Amino acid sequence: MMNAELLKILCCPETHQELQLADSALVERLNEQAGSGGLKNRAGQWVKEKLDAGLVRSDGKYLYPVRHNIPVMLVDEAIPLEKLAVAS
Repeated sequence: MMNAELLKILCCPETHQELQLADSALVERLNEQAGSGGLKNRAGQWVKEKLDAGLVRSDGKYLYPVRHNIPVMLVDEAIPLEKLAVAS
C-alpha cells in the first residue's frame, strides 16, 4: 500500500501535476493487457512485469507504475491511458 505522506509529495516528473492512486479496476485491466502482451509504456517497450499499483497524473493521460511498493517515476516508464476506456 502506498504511504499517504509519500503520495502527497510525489508529482509527475514531466509536468509536475499531482498524482492520485489508481483504482484497483484500472490496475487489474493494465495487468491483464500486460499479461497478454498488449501493453506498452511511453518509450514503446512492452510492459512485462505486473503492477502492484499505479499513480495517475491529474490530467488522466499517464500512469506511473508501482512495483514492490516503489513508484517508478521515470517518464519513459509511464503507461499511456488515452487509449483505455477506463482511465481513473
